[in-house]
Amino acid sequence: MRHFLTLKDFSKEEILEMIALAQKIKAQTKQRKFVPYMGHQTLGMIFEKSSTRTRVSFETGIYQLGGVGLFLSSNDIQLGRGELMKDTARVISRMVDMVMIRTFEHSKLEEFAKYSKVPVINGLTDSYHPVQLMTDYLTMIECGKDKDPVVAYVGDGNNMTHSWLMLSAKLGFELRIATPKGYECDASIVEEALAIAKESGATITFGNDPIEAVKGCDVVTTDTWVSMGQEDEKEIRMKAFEGYIVDETLMSHAKDDAIFLHCLPAYRGYEVSEETFEKHADVIFSEAENRLHAQKGIMVWLDAKRNEELEIRN
Repeated sequence: MRHFLTLKDFSKEEILEMIALAQKIKAQTKQRKFVPYMGHQTLGMIFEKSSTRTRVSFETGIYQLGGVGLFLSSNDIQLGRGELMKDTARVISRMVDMVMIRTFEHSKLEEFAKYSKVPVINGLTDSYHPVQLMTDYLTMIECGKDKDPVVAYVGDGNNMTHSWLMLSAKLGFELRIATPKGYECDASIVEEALAIAKESGATITFGNDPIEAVKGCDVVTTDTWVSMGQEDEKEIRMKAFEGYIVDETLMSHAKDDAIFLHCLPAYRGYEVSEETFEKHADVIFSEAENRLHAQKGIMVWLDAKRNEELEIRN
């Protein structure tokens, strides 16, 4: 059973296969051709963390593929009332064809996948956000920024940074990360990524200077400084991240045609200036739309792999 928990579980070829599927399905969608790749199938969508883009993109995506999505918040299922994750997995995966989970601890996702009878997709955990990186790479391709790109990430060493690490390590492009002291990436994830990068030829560097990270790069990206569950740290984080705003002064150190990506929601005046956000709004909202298309590519790819396994067993 293939799950989509983190990009480190896939080869470069497999990642590009999913991206190619997303491109194909997006082109069909734009022509109003809705091919029922997953006709009559059901996607269970478990949300312990709420989200605008994740819910709308997955629910719309499975519908456009010919299936139906079930929204399941912690208030809707016994998981929020103390049922073990492994028991929830055993029940739900006997009734649906695929599961997407958006939760806090990555270990919860891994436990669900361990006991699931169907493919499981990571809609976000505190450690990784891989569907967003598939989206970002699809957007880079559409903007002509996929040929030996140099990407600069400025901000918190969080789940987005970890996912950029894995994408860079797998695909072999240069990634520069600039974080404030004390807000670096998880050391164990860095170690894993650097080991993969040795094989792919990726160049990954870390520092605390946003200007050094951005110099001459093709893509600049960031994320909110205060994620869900960190609200109590807001004031401390605001002080720690002073100087890390992506504004026109910082962007002037990148290539003239560099693009800016943001997974949203964006907090103007904090991680990005109003001017920079609006200047790159077309790309940012194309990126937001691409959540729909990238995730359809992932779902169709996982379903195809599951069907291959079923054929082998039969």
